[in-house]
Amino acid sequence: MAITDWPEGERPRERLLSLGPEALSDAELLAIYLRVGVRGKSAVDLARDLLQRFDGQLGALVEASLGELASVSGIGQAKAAQLKASFELARRALMQDMAQRDSLTSPTAVRDWLRLRLAGQPQEVFLALWLDAQNRLIRADALFTGTLTQTSVYPREVVKAALAANAAAVILAHNHPSGNTAPSDADRTLTQALKNALALIDVNVLDHFIVAGNSPPLSFAERGLL
Repeated sequence: MAITDWPEGERPRERLLSLGPEALSDAELLAIYLRVGVRGKSAVDLARDLLQRFDGQLGALVEASLGELASVSGIGQAKAAQLKASFELARRALMQDMAQRDSLTSPTAVRDWLRLRLAGQPQEVFLALWLDAQNRLIRADALFTGTLTQTSVYPREVVKAALAANAAAVILAHNHPSGNTAPSDADRTLTQALKNALALIDVNVLDHFIVAGNSPPLSFAERGLL
């Protein structure tokens, strides 16, 4: 049955208009964006198929390639391109928010951007968000990829990146593809090594986030680990 044949109070667009976007499920929100389904499937059915393809993980959906999105039956290149464009706009909006305001006064924007950037990555990625003296974002650098240890994330390279950005402070972040946000001993050791190295050039490590799945990113600063 097409969505237009549903009772008006059950249609995603009408529900959004009356209740707001927060009241809708992930599939309903995607269905509004997809607009139409395919033969035998409504837009909501198609949205559910899309989410199921990525195990219901929005982070994995956001990080999926154009080819992976287009391979879902009923999506195709055009809808895949639209989805990728919307995800990138969301990232850029959050990035602008952090660049215009003190990042420490907009922790939600920082967490949301990190989840959009890292939650769906299949391997560990180490990021540095370089900040100016007013804690406004200068830029974000993906510095290392792979299993992150003190031997794979080189403090010397992080220091070089900090100098290149002319940064006064930094927020570090990396993901755990396992889905567990708990910091490992290697995470703690690495954080301390980077904090000590960056202190030599007067760059303050404000926080280190671990992103994993749909869980809220873990903050080293909030846990008293810095």
